[in-house]
Amino acid sequence: MADREVQRRLAAILAADVAGYTRLMEDDTDGTVAAWQDAREDVIKPQVAGHSGKIVKLTGDGFLVEFSTVKDAVNCAIVMQQGLAASSLDFRIGVNLGDIVDDGEDIHGEGVNVAARLEGLAEPGGIVISGGVYDQVKNRIEVDYEDMGPQEVKNVTDPVQAYGVKIEAVSDSTSVRAAVTDKPSIVVLPFDNLSGDPDQEAFADGMTEDLITDLSKVSGLFVVARNSSYVYKGEIVDVRQVARDLGVRYVLEGSVRKSGERVRINAQLIDAETGGHLWADRYDGTVHDVFELQDEVGAKVIAALSVQITEGEKESLKIVHTHNFEAYELFVRAKGVPFPPIREKQDIARAMFEQVIDMDPSFAGGYAGVATMLCTREMFGYEDDPESIFMAEQMARKAIELDASFGWSHTALGYSLLVQRNYEAALSAALEGVKLQPGDADAHSGLGAVLAFSGKPIEGAASVEHAFQLNPHFVNGPYLNQLGHFRNLAGEYAAAIEPLELNRKRGGPFGPPANCSMAAAYMALGEDEKAEEAVAHMKKFYPEFHLTGWNAISLIRHNEVRERFLGLLISAGAPE
Repeated sequence: MADREVQRRLAAILAADVAGYTRLMEDDTDGTVAAWQDAREDVIKPQVAGHSGKIVKLTGDGFLVEFSTVKDAVNCAIVMQQGLAASSLDFRIGVNLGDIVDDGEDIHGEGVNVAARLEGLAEPGGIVISGGVYDQVKNRIEVDYEDMGPQEVKNVTDPVQAYGVKIEAVSDSTSVRAAVTDKPSIVVLPFDNLSGDPDQEAFADGMTEDLITDLSKVSGLFVVARNSSYVYKGEIVDVRQVARDLGVRYVLEGSVRKSGERVRINAQLIDAETGGHLWADRYDGTVHDVFELQDEVGAKVIAALSVQITEGEKESLKIVHTHNFEAYELFVRAKGVPFPPIREKQDIARAMFEQVIDMDPSFAGGYAGVATMLCTREMFGYEDDPESIFMAEQMARKAIELDASFGWSHTALGYSLLVQRNYEAALSAALEGVKLQPGDADAHSGLGAVLAFSGKPIEGAASVEHAFQLNPHFVNGPYLNQLGHFRNLAGEYAAAIEPLELNRKRGGPFGPPANCSMAAAYMALGEDEKAEEAVAHMKKFYPEFHLTGWNAISLIRHNEVRERFLGLLISAGAPE
């Protein structure tokens, strides 16, 4: 047998098990197995994927997860315990930072052993972290920590300092924007068009978008989304201020000059903390190899930031989704059209995506775009046509058939299955979208929607919080309204109002769904006057709106949640 390659590295390790598993199995084997399966599929896997973790193994009563940062590990532990609170099982979680040995099949070493011992110190439903983890997250994750002192743990020579995490004091559940990530964080500013031809703006934009998309495939990077970076398009910017505004450390900026078939790309990577250049380079080629030139730029960024990438990510970065740059340019423009999500904008975007298909029938992007527009029309009540729903699924599956590595195709399939109320399959597709594009805000937003409507609104809100962190300047985007709506479904009414009020204050889209979420939350809190004001505003500016036409309500999986939400709206005077 050939020797396996052994790797050694520093990692954050999360170990978890079910408290009292043996007794539970003796009392009710079938029920315990079913509850464990539900917890695994509904909470554990989605949250591990959403926090860029890797499940190393699942056992009969527990699981082991590896993360590249301790912040991701602790945040994942907190959100998982919040989501698992509704389960009949009580999980205990330990988190440690330490050296591990990876033999290709499993991970070993003191880093793993300590995590497992810390998990044994946790109360059912609780979390215990090591002193090394505490030192890195104490000022980044706002929870109450209990100093448990040095602990003697089995097979570890020196005592291990331990801290308990008080989940009930978590402020992240009510905050709108999550804390800044520990991953290397970067914004790609819009590349300048130096061609002297305004028609070449789309060429420069397409190149910027593709760089952002490729970097977003790397789970070890935090990449600000296009909509937020394009706030600075055409502006003379102070890169340090941009970095502070977006909560990132690195800024990639550059220019494109296209003359006939020739293309020249200039790019530079700046450390915003020091203002220094990590590297600057020039790339010359033709329009036929522009994607390869972009790959070189992306590879330089990854190397300069010393980011570890998985084998799967290496392969994904090599894939060129289309060689038709004009089709890609149109695809980039189409993605930005349907916001705010009014009917006319969605129709225009759908027509543009259909044109992308005509230009390059082998490019998955056009099909995924059409599928998404069909689904959003259905959810907003602009259309109620079973044929359109069927067509949306077919278009998404066509996209996956053409290019299974294109993350947005899976996100689109998740939406199409959600509107058919096929919740489990929708979740599987949405998770695949996040796995392929872990730094993509829309993938996390899509996963959030599937989670929330399928009965896991707390986890759904966490996914949307991550999307908002990736794309904080996308004023016309859906994230704040989604966050308010999903917290509403979870019964967190005061927390629901916060993002909705913020969205209204900053001039984001505030149509009937946002007004309804606002009215329901205020009504539940006993602030009837404010609830009625939200309804009155909706009636004045959207007189044609009625609850029966808002199809998203019917997507709420559990009857009691749907009826509670509807009851609050009717009490506030929303037109039925």
